[in-house]
Amino acid sequence: MRKKRVLLFSEGFGTGHTGAAYALAEGIKLLNPDVQCRVIELGKFLNPTVAPWILSAYRKTVSSQPKLVGMMYKTQYHKSLNRLTKLALHRIFYTHASQVIDQLKPDLIICTHPIPAAVISRLKRRGLDVPLYTLITDYDAHGSWVNAEVNRYLVSTSRVKSILTGRGISPELVTVTGIPVHPKFWERSNKTQLRKELGLADIPTVLIMGGGWGLMFGKDVMNSLTARVDDIQLIFCMGSNNKRVAKMRSNPLFRHPNVKILGYSSEINKLMDASDLLITKPGGMTCTEGQAKGIPMLFYKAIPGQEEKNCQYFVELGLAEVLDSAVVDKWYTMMLREYAALEEQRKRRLAPDRHQPGHCASTVLEMLGNPVTSTESRSQRAQSRNEEAAIVT
Repeated sequence: MRKKRVLLFSEGFGTGHTGAAYALAEGIKLLNPDVQCRVIELGKFLNPTVAPWILSAYRKTVSSQPKLVGMMYKTQYHKSLNRLTKLALHRIFYTHASQVIDQLKPDLIICTHPIPAAVISRLKRRGLDVPLYTLITDYDAHGSWVNAEVNRYLVSTSRVKSILTGRGISPELVTVTGIPVHPKFWERSNKTQLRKELGLADIPTVLIMGGGWGLMFGKDVMNSLTARVDDIQLIFCMGSNNKRVAKMRSNPLFRHPNVKILGYSSEINKLMDASDLLITKPGGMTCTEGQAKGIPMLFYKAIPGQEEKNCQYFVELGLAEVLDSAVVDKWYTMMLREYAALEEQRKRRLAPDRHQPGHCASTVLEMLGNPVTSTESRSQRAQSRNEEAAIVT
């Protein structure tokens, strides 16, 4: 019998959409190695020359004109992609996307970005007979995610489900799965051992993530972060912004044994386990990874639109605060004076009834009709069946 195949389409606008696709693929393969998964960034795969220019323009717009990005998000919030945009995407991607699908012959297509979701929806309208799932990778649902041809929506919370059903989508077509994270985030490792492995001091530690593009914050907050560097270890993880890494390493402010400055890292899961506090932009994937690890979070510079909604969700849940100098001082004081209490709080955040990061992968396997193979995974799947109500709204 031919193995089931799952094709996941994404786009490279930020790192979260493709990160979610790879996380789901790895989760599916872990729970059932007989299911084949393939992740493709549609634009980069089909047009590797033009795609980097488009992504670069988007990055510059987000960095230099965030208010414009927010205005566009809000004015189009209740609208699907317009007919002209869908026609343009159809003309650009139709032939190649159809050829890819014909070659790979997937049993299921999952899209983690609105653009490939719109492209595949149009292919289905033209006769493609493959189930299409849309995985929404934030804690909000912009209208651009909505297409009539989608067979099922996989969403982060029941709140997002309510937004979709409020737009006329049948509740039976929306499943609350949580946003998938890589299996490396499904369990927590020993903090002391990890610090030794990573060459870190065994003292209160803050992980500061600059986002996938290495974006940063202002001088006042930076001074607050470094004010107690003799007692609190700082790990700056700046993503792909190599210029920022070089500039920070040459800055006397950061020349201290308790300051580590990293570029891109494939060990964010270990760094989160080794740290006591996470400072980050509120991207959907990073927030969910932090939640899976139970680490308290401080958010800075939310991009107007979906990141603002992500920030609002986690702050209301009590899992995060908005970053400013006073908040940094408060957390530093707690880390130095109430460390044991913070550790106990983190353990409570990891209670099984709060969040099961493998839920999305096990749900997709159930819908695909493929069993979870290992005994441990079967137990996890049984627990996941009762989880939809436990994913906090």
